[in-house]
Amino acid sequence: MLRPRIIPCLLVQNKGLVKTVRFKDGKYVGDPINAVKIFNEKEVDELMVLDIDASRHRCAPDFTLIQRLAAECRMPLCYGGGVSNPEDARRIIGLGVEKVSLSAAAIADPGLIGRISDELGSQSVVVVLDVKEKKPRSSWEVWTHNATVASGRDPASFAREAQARGAGEIVVNSIDRDGTMQGYDFALVEKVRDATSVPLTVLGGAGSLTDAELLVQRFGVIGASAGSLFVFKGQYKAVLISYPDKLARERIAASALTCRDPI
Repeated sequence: MLRPRIIPCLLVQNKGLVKTVRFKDGKYVGDPINAVKIFNEKEVDELMVLDIDASRHRCAPDFTLIQRLAAECRMPLCYGGGVSNPEDARRIIGLGVEKVSLSAAAIADPGLIGRISDELGSQSVVVVLDVKEKKPRSSWEVWTHNATVASGRDPASFAREAQARGAGEIVVNSIDRDGTMQGYDFALVEKVRDATSVPLTVLGGAGSLTDAELLVQRFGVIGASAGSLFVFKGQYKAVLISYPDKLARERIAASALTCRDPI
């Protein structure tokens, strides 16, 4: 039976772990390998690691770091950053990573989604959409290269295309909510959810476990991802890696039963 997933998202910059606010001002919060070790002990559902500079600077994936992460990680791992061809994806999966995420490369060449999916299977292909709200409100646009390049693509439309081309999962990441800890953008989630049927993961804005619970209550079986929530503690944001205990995770999972239209 499918269950909601609670997924820490780790951002890597210059081989260190950072946390941003609206994709800017990355604050160093530690070593990614040490973070993985702690999350192993906490038995997290899944882990997402994104190299936020690889695509922006047109760098290849850091295969040495990926190998270290995969060797240490005892939960399903999704890695993204710099993947621009099926060879990169094949090599990453060969190192022990379960999923490869595409962002800028998928926007530039949507056919890449299908080429990787045909070779590795759709279950290994995740498309991450970094999304910024436009004026007037309730309209959004996908941005790439660490929110420095506007793509001109509507997130729901592109999510639908990505699914048709073979993506097995969509991650919708709110640039406006990133690091704010003010809650998920439900209007954005609903727009993308209505356009797709593959698993959907939401990132950007979670400030408490209540936010994750409300997301699951609203949308049913869904991935609730967060960064700041799992690496900061208290109003002064002291660095402390955390994750909900088993009882809290079961309570959040049970919220899916109250969803009127679980997917």
